[in-house]
Amino acid sequence: MKLGTFLIAGVRRAGALTNQGIAVFEGDDDIGTLLRRGTDLSGFKALAAASKETVDPADVTFLPPSIEPPKIICIGLNYADHTAESPYEQPSYPTVFLRVSTAINAHGAAIPLSRLSEQLDYEAEMIAVLGKGGKRIPKEQALDCVFGYSVGNEVSMRDYQFKSPQWTIGKNFDGTGAWGPYIVTADELPSGGRGLKIEARLNGKTVQSSNTDHMIFDVATIISTISEAMTLQAGDIIFTGTPAGVGLGRKPPLWMKDGDTVEVEIERIGLLRNSIAAEEE
Repeated sequence: MKLGTFLIAGVRRAGALTNQGIAVFEGDDDIGTLLRRGTDLSGFKALAAASKETVDPADVTFLPPSIEPPKIICIGLNYADHTAESPYEQPSYPTVFLRVSTAINAHGAAIPLSRLSEQLDYEAEMIAVLGKGGKRIPKEQALDCVFGYSVGNEVSMRDYQFKSPQWTIGKNFDGTGAWGPYIVTADELPSGGRGLKIEARLNGKTVQSSNTDHMIFDVATIISTISEAMTLQAGDIIFTGTPAGVGLGRKPPLWMKDGDTVEVEIERIGLLRNSIAAEEE
């Protein structure tokens, strides 16, 4: 299934993409809220079957599939070629950092370019969406926690990222980290989201091209490792890292500008498209 959250006639609704369009669920819950309530794949199928309303995807405004995930966890330096273009050595332990819910955005939305900096950088990433959680999850059981996968652009404000040893501020400018348009359920994809082509394009030009097989720490390892420290929950999302080709690693650097269009596409998961718009004074 492909599941998303939308504005339809100004009202927040969730639904499933079908051959006839988006089958709209009853109520105004987003997909994240339904996951936190324990809705599983069979539950979502039942909601789609019970839908009395179908709309054309072209007639909706996309929202993040989960408006306020319990946790937004990000993994840095998870592709060796990206580490090589960065100022870091390859770590032997996952580089974990967090985003806040105000620092995410949706498919089709404008990503704001802050007037404080011009160093707005793209980062194509696969997102794992959890349907259940736990603590100290064994690696061999970790993929049982994954409900589905989505497309992410873990946009960074690079000069702010490197103002301190912690990356938090440069990763949390409002509305920068886009994801969606849908969550694709795990049953429709290879185990762990492996073997999928991942690309980023800036104004139609390919700037990143890789495969999720090249992740150093796979999804199961990431989940198991994170859960050693923190209890994972249904609805948590995990940005799993970006491959080489980011603007920071280019000479001269390639920053996104006002009026640009950035796309991230992952094989069998979907296409995420955003514009860049200068922040208003």
